[in-house]
Amino acid sequence: QLGDLTYLEHTKQTLDEFAREWWERYATTELAPRTQKLYAQLWDRHILPRLGTQQLRQLTPNLVAGFQEDLRIAGVGEPTIRKALALLQSVCREAVTWGRITANPVKPVKKRSQHRTRSVRPLMPEAVERLRLYTSSERDATLISLLAYAGLRPSEALALTWADMGERTILVERALSLGEIKETKTRSTRTVKMTGSLKADLHKLKILNGIPNQDTPIIPAHDGGYWGDDDWRNWRRRVFQPAAKASGLDGIRPYDLRHSFVSLLIAEGRSIVEIARQAGHSPTMTLNTYGHVFDEHDGGLGRPAEEVIRDARIKTKRELRAPSVHPRTDPVGSEGDEALHFAELL
Repeated sequence: QLGDLTYLEHTKQTLDEFAREWWERYATTELAPRTQKLYAQLWDRHILPRLGTQQLRQLTPNLVAGFQEDLRIAGVGEPTIRKALALLQSVCREAVTWGRITANPVKPVKKRSQHRTRSVRPLMPEAVERLRLYTSSERDATLISLLAYAGLRPSEALALTWADMGERTILVERALSLGEIKETKTRSTRTVKMTGSLKADLHKLKILNGIPNQDTPIIPAHDGGYWGDDDWRNWRRRVFQPAAKASGLDGIRPYDLRHSFVSLLIAEGRSIVEIARQAGHSPTMTLNTYGHVFDEHDGGLGRPAEEVIRDARIKTKRELRAPSVHPRTDPVGSEGDEALHFAELL
């Protein structure tokens, strides 16, 4: 009977009261800082005003379905509605685990499926090279290379230290979120094979930085440490977007560069399993996202990625050194010297 009384007492908790407990016991220890920030905004803006005063035991699938419809009527977008429901389901899942309710009222509610709003359009190496040359420094150009030629997510690229760079591969086991190091998006570790061009870019940056310590970020903030959120926003606005506009690539995002890497692997004829492993995807997600790119290449064996990148690099630098074009100044020297320089580093 005492157990029953305790159960009834717990179920008198309102959703708001339980959520505060959930936040302290679960969210602060299990969720990444960026996810915590997103969830706090979703909770305060959408869930708390509509459901916060409801007792846990009063939450039913029908009530949750009505909450979902209220959000649509209020003009809330489908992506935000899906995230709000995911948050509510997570909170209620722990309520079940902790014995506060017997079933998750969100789980049975039908959610609208998520459709990809646009097919990925990978940039060709010539476009990537234009973008690199229009950035403001070797550091920025190397970040572009890590995204486009290693397929890293921006959060993964900014978490790399020189200790993660091997002779042939890059070890990807961390990500940066709100200035803090955490696990990768998939909570897994992977290695990515470096092309000769990417290895040359990293080697050049390392020399320019005076051969930094192994635990130093490869792409440091201006103070030498890891980037914060403000650093990333400033970089996108002051470096990436102007470079993209100058390159004729208005509207692309840094994350989009990752698709170029996958496209290069597909063109080489790599298997779906190998591509998924290097990109940090599941094979199913890889096929769903890049199916049209596979169809374009139709399983044929194309030129090696390294060869394509090297030719694009030489061609693009030649074109952008015309008198009417003013990209970032490269200290390498003449076009012939430049080709020799990269050949020596490959």
